[in-house]
Amino acid sequence: MVNKVSYRIGDEDLILETGRLAKQANGSIYAQYAGSAVIATVCSSSSSQEGLDYVPLTVDYNEKYYAAGKIPGGFIKREGRPKDKEVLVSRLIDRPMRPLFDKAFGREIQIIPTCVSSDMTNPPDILAVIASSAAVVISDIPFNGPVAAARIAYIDDQYVINPTFEQIEKADMEIVVAGTADGITMVEGGAHEVSEEIMLGALDKAKEFIKSMCKLQEDLRALCGKEKLPLNPVKVELLHRDEIYKVAYPRLQEALFVKGKFERRAACDLVKSELKAQYAEQLADDTQAKLFTALFEELEYTILRTTILDKGVRVDGRGTEDIRDITCEIGVLTRPHGSAVFTRGETQALAVTTLGTVFDEQVYDDIEGDRRENFILHYNFPPYSVGEVGRTGTGRREIGHGYLARRSLEPMVPSREAFPYTVRVVSEILESNGSSSMASVCGGTLSMLHAGVPMKSPVAGIAMGLITEGERFAVLSDILGEEDHLGDMDFKVAGTERGITGFQMDIKIAGVSTEIMQKALEQAKRGRLHILGIMNKTISKPSAQISQYAPRIETMKIETDKIGALIGPGGKNIKALCEQFQVTINTENDGTVTIYGKSAKATLAARDAVKGIVEDPEVGRIYEGTVKRIMDFGAFVEILPGKEGLCHISKLSRTRVANVSDVVKEGQRIPVKLLEIDKMGRLNLSYVDALPEDNS
Repeated sequence: MVNKVSYRIGDEDLILETGRLAKQANGSIYAQYAGSAVIATVCSSSSSQEGLDYVPLTVDYNEKYYAAGKIPGGFIKREGRPKDKEVLVSRLIDRPMRPLFDKAFGREIQIIPTCVSSDMTNPPDILAVIASSAAVVISDIPFNGPVAAARIAYIDDQYVINPTFEQIEKADMEIVVAGTADGITMVEGGAHEVSEEIMLGALDKAKEFIKSMCKLQEDLRALCGKEKLPLNPVKVELLHRDEIYKVAYPRLQEALFVKGKFERRAACDLVKSELKAQYAEQLADDTQAKLFTALFEELEYTILRTTILDKGVRVDGRGTEDIRDITCEIGVLTRPHGSAVFTRGETQALAVTTLGTVFDEQVYDDIEGDRRENFILHYNFPPYSVGEVGRTGTGRREIGHGYLARRSLEPMVPSREAFPYTVRVVSEILESNGSSSMASVCGGTLSMLHAGVPMKSPVAGIAMGLITEGERFAVLSDILGEEDHLGDMDFKVAGTERGITGFQMDIKIAGVSTEIMQKALEQAKRGRLHILGIMNKTISKPSAQISQYAPRIETMKIETDKIGALIGPGGKNIKALCEQFQVTINTENDGTVTIYGKSAKATLAARDAVKGIVEDPEVGRIYEGTVKRIMDFGAFVEILPGKEGLCHISKLSRTRVANVSDVVKEGQRIPVKLLEIDKMGRLNLSYVDALPEDNS
């Protein structure tokens, strides 16, 4: 039986339908809004595993090229490995939903949202979030949802809910907010230096839409929801639990406040191992061992949170608003075009900037259309950054963290017109204990300024945390890894002195009040300005000159009717210039000419040659010409490409000349002055050495 619910948004209905497609899944939803549609399915494994300490959830969002009436580009005409955009949308769905599954369910869960239709007007990602949640809500999988999402744009001093692609391009701010009917659980987005007040207003707008979408899913569950499968909780309790708790608490209370990440972990592990040895006989059982580990996690959680709320003291001894020591270095690498090391406590990022040409731009072949970007940021998180052994490569973490850093910096990167380079920043995380994505923002700013990129303003980022208990709460600046793991919120804010440029928030509790959000944003602003102040002492303005190793780019405008002369028949002229000067010359229909060369000397020489072709000869100007032919009555000299003039024998010297070849030779470059252009358009020249003293 087919069941449908709908909700009017603007001029179109958002429709959730089930019972017609993918009926063998535990839950499936066909969601449609205007010309965009997503099929979302959820399945769980047939057997459960007792005592899992995590939720085995996988989200695999994918987009089919046929959705937009396209065939994949490249040699292979089949969709392949997930594109970065698909990974980012998968994270967008995973983050708000994962905390709402119960670990005691113990089964693998897989959500697969597929974009099967795209009108290239309405983004399908919000539809995918709602459809994924609805698929779980109506399924037999236990879920403390529903979840919904909204995209909020700020355009011309107005908030727009779920804007089109075209509206997003014009927006001063664009964020995606996800949550439940009780409150917001996730936010991420970017902005062009907006205020904290505008950000808070956007969150309030999103809440209204999210509540409506959660109700829509509940309505569908009332029509066709399945009975939920049972949980599989651990039925055994830890033996001697109270005794172990009583002994471990004071010892962990001391160990958890040892200075240094590894020293602190070693002190905690020592307490754990000693107690493990003491109760070795009972812990030989796997279930008892898991319960023992869970007790220690509970102890750490309780001790750290209680100490922060009661005393305002954190694991490394800082107060709630204190920021760890920061050092900034630039020019740490000799050959790259720009480099910097940003260190904040035990988090360190090496950021390297490379300048390229238009031919180095990142080209995207997405269902909403082809596009190019001249700013690229890649983030790498090798296992050694946390002192571990592991695989290297690009995973979902690298893509997600890199995307946040890129969004935070992108609004301050100059336009192609202002700086005609492709800019690539690579952030290598060398150490990590605290937000490495925000360290990438800071390091990226430093390295771009060192490379001479004329940023509109420097950008810094900070990670905030939250500890709550009833009405009490504490907002933490510059959180550590432990505080992220044991806290109630991970809240990253990047921006300039004037406003916010990047934003990401994950909340682990039911909801966060406006009071808490306001305090967190104000505290984040103070922290951001503090970090910017330290960065500005190292470098606050772009280097006056770009690296000698960077390509040199020159841009000029010519009259559109001169483009043909520059290109020449069959591209003859422009090909000859590229070959002669070892450069690449690109012309556009509006008369913009861009010259790319490996050295300044070659690029500037090519620029002068282009000017020579497109400029008209100017009487009275001195040119460096090339002798092309020698005749009895004088020499023909090329003063501009394709433009020759006659230097009569009488104009070769102040004294009488018997033979032209006595003064000049073919191929010789000589300075000549253009005396006149006669009625027939012929150029009459004079050798500069032959001019009278007062005219030379």
